[in-house]
Amino acid sequence: MKFKQPAAEQASIPLAPMIDVVFLLLIFFIVTWKFAKDEVDLEVSVPTANHGESTQRAMGEIIVNVRDNGVITIDGQQYTESDLRERLNSIARAYEDPTTGKSRQPIRIRGAGQVEYERVLEVVDLCKEAGIWNISFSGSKAR
Repeated sequence: MKFKQPAAEQASIPLAPMIDVVFLLLIFFIVTWKFAKDEVDLEVSVPTANHGESTQRAMGEIIVNVRDNGVITIDGQQYTESDLRERLNSIARAYEDPTTGKSRQPIRIRGAGQVEYERVLEVVDLCKEAGIWNISFSGSKAR
């Protein structure tokens, strides 16, 4: 009597779920890389402090870098004082709180350690002039 040999099943890996996971991981890394890239300006070395609070970045926070030579950059683009005034005014209008008339947009100022204090205050003045009150400063913790 001749018996038929059952055909061996081919092992297979379901590709659709694996592709979904890979694309989700790719999207996650691209988004987190974008946030990390915006915060880093290699020409700005922030001063250190012994005491301070470590705060989380606010959602949609705009980082203004003031380099040693006084150049102001946002997202790698250089701004003159008048250009920065226009940009901050447009930001303030876009995020204006109807009850107070002031902007809710958070701004973080990263001044280089050797920059003149007056240059950082000019940025603060421009923020106040535009109606932006939510301003914070970056520094690094002394080791």
